[in-house]
Amino acid sequence: MKKILGIMTAAMMLAGTAQAEFPERNIENIYPWGPGATMAASQVIADAMGSELGVNISVVSTPGAVGTKAFQTALEKPADGYTIFDGYVAPLVLQPMMGNADWTYKDFKPLWSGTSNSFAIVVREDDDRFADFPALLKYAQDNPGDLRYSPGVTGGLPHMVAAKAMQTSDAVAQVVPYPEIDNAVKDLRGGILDFIVINPGVYAANKDVVRPLAVLSELEGASATYDGAPRVQDFDIELGMTGLSPMGWNWWLVRSETPDDVTAKLRDAMGAALARDDVQEKLLNMGYVPLGYGPDQYEEVVGPVAEELQSGIDAIGWEKEQLSK
Repeated sequence: MKKILGIMTAAMMLAGTAQAEFPERNIENIYPWGPGATMAASQVIADAMGSELGVNISVVSTPGAVGTKAFQTALEKPADGYTIFDGYVAPLVLQPMMGNADWTYKDFKPLWSGTSNSFAIVVREDDDRFADFPALLKYAQDNPGDLRYSPGVTGGLPHMVAAKAMQTSDAVAQVVPYPEIDNAVKDLRGGILDFIVINPGVYAANKDVVRPLAVLSELEGASATYDGAPRVQDFDIELGMTGLSPMGWNWWLVRSETPDDVTAKLRDAMGAALARDDVQEKLLNMGYVPLGYGPDQYEEVVGPVAEELQSGIDAIGWEKEQLSK
């Protein structure tokens, strides 16, 4: 009888272990912005990763508070691997720097980096005043504040990167804020603005009416997303920011308390998904460059970003000082 009970107990324990095998159910990726091209890029990765795990991974749009609402939402979920943070640079690094979040990038377990979307400075397609980016800089150096530009919302990452690029060359232009970059595109076309700072999605939707002068990134793949437009460094001009600092990017994360075996499965599945040729092709066709940084590179890649973003914040301060003279 004892032998039978022992066998039954062992069988029940094995059944329980099998039932607890991760993942048992679908997974959510908490995405910090509204629906759009970047969300679609995350869903491409989620679909491929889900197929590796044998479950569905849905990307859940949770906008608000410059991305921090999504992080707060994910932090309220159990640390069981069924909730992934779509860790964009703004809520992960920038907002904590500015005192708008009580976490740092060190408070999470990294999976893999996702994609990057580099910014570019563009002019109206038929604007023949500036043959290239050096010509625009020369004009801004000789005529401080005459040119008007917009990065969309002021104070955000595109504004930081543009201000830093201008500061590095001692060139000054008047910044004009817009709640939506699409409105800035309209005013660029109407001659109200001289140049704007855009991302690949906006460029793809307006490439017939704008002309890229310079891509604000060191990544070789960034040029391809703007149809081969030159990068700032191709003119032997210093951008003033390196690595991931001058661009939008995301790194998928889980809570630090997530069990190591669960984290390992998620890492393996995401790495396999990102290595697939069809996934890389889809992302590139959408204008997003797969980064390919693994979990062991998280600290060395993300760590320097905060320091360089501070230089972008300082560049905005410099811009204000120059315009007040």
